[in-house]
Amino acid sequence: MKTQFCPGYTIGSDAYEDIVKICGIYGKKAAVIGGERAMKAAEEKIKNAVEGNKIQITGFFPFGKEASIENIERLKVIPEIQEADMIFAVGGGKAIDTGKVLAQTTDRVFFAFPTIASTCASCTSLGIIYHPDGSLREYSFSNVTPVHIFIDSEIIANAPDKYFWAGIGDSMAKYFESSVSSRGDELNHSQGMGVNIAAMCNGPFVKHGVKALEDCKNNRVSDELEEIILGIIISTGYVSNMVNIDLNTGLAHAVYNGFTVIPQIEKHGHLHGEIVSYGILVLLAADKQKEELERIYKFNKEMGFPTMLSELHCSMDDVDKVIEKALKGIDVRHYPYTVTPEMIKDAIMFIEDFSS
Repeated sequence: MKTQFCPGYTIGSDAYEDIVKICGIYGKKAAVIGGERAMKAAEEKIKNAVEGNKIQITGFFPFGKEASIENIERLKVIPEIQEADMIFAVGGGKAIDTGKVLAQTTDRVFFAFPTIASTCASCTSLGIIYHPDGSLREYSFSNVTPVHIFIDSEIIANAPDKYFWAGIGDSMAKYFESSVSSRGDELNHSQGMGVNIAAMCNGPFVKHGVKALEDCKNNRVSDELEEIILGIIISTGYVSNMVNIDLNTGLAHAVYNGFTVIPQIEKHGHLHGEIVSYGILVLLAADKQKEELERIYKFNKEMGFPTMLSELHCSMDDVDKVIEKALKGIDVRHYPYTVTPEMIKDAIMFIEDFSS
């Protein structure tokens, strides 16, 4: 037997007005768990949406900086959280994952309220768990997604635009990685659906990305902004829920993992999605997709994404270390061909020449 969950969603500056109608059938009490800044941005809108109605908010509880087992266990024993029928998870990826895993492990429904658009965490069943020091601990696997996602585009438009910018770079990899990783496979219904939905992480991003980023920088809600928000949160999230881990990743994320061993990456604050956007160029060069490389290279330039090593404060002297780390992970274990160190190095050199 196979059960596939995908959450519903509401987007708009008035998205929270649907809370009672959608959540009311699941219980009468909700505990809100999230990031402190995120809850500050969302609190009044949530309170106004449920005021005088049949849903009682038992409290607003900071998740604790890290999506850790320790924080989840701490939250579990708070009486106001124990008495809640449902969990409202508010914020970015780590806040959402904390509320998500807490709800999954206590058999309660949960709803997601993303306040930034940087990942698909608010749409997926997977939780990423860290140690208290911020290092990766494990993945928390479940097939239970949020019931519904409330996407307030006004809150997201007023969030720091760097997260939105990086979210675009990360999300676009979903199409390029899944399309290459699945090449030659005979896909079942769920996998095929996921790979086809991933196409929504290509054309719409290139069409609307530059305008959407400009609108985000100016705290302006627009159709283009909402299209890209949906791409980051919903399109990528649905793909993640429908395909297995081998089709959810690929060479772009392998390249990202490779760069994590280079000290200047952290020193200069380069973001995950920023580095993944460069990884897409490496993927396209290695896969000999010349026309796509030219198109995405142009888009990266327009978006301010890195198109050469120097923009990541790196040089060819760092490449061997990047490649060694990149090939140690699982990202290209399921690929239509064997990815070799020479292949990655040649691709990076090609992009460097392309930039000159």
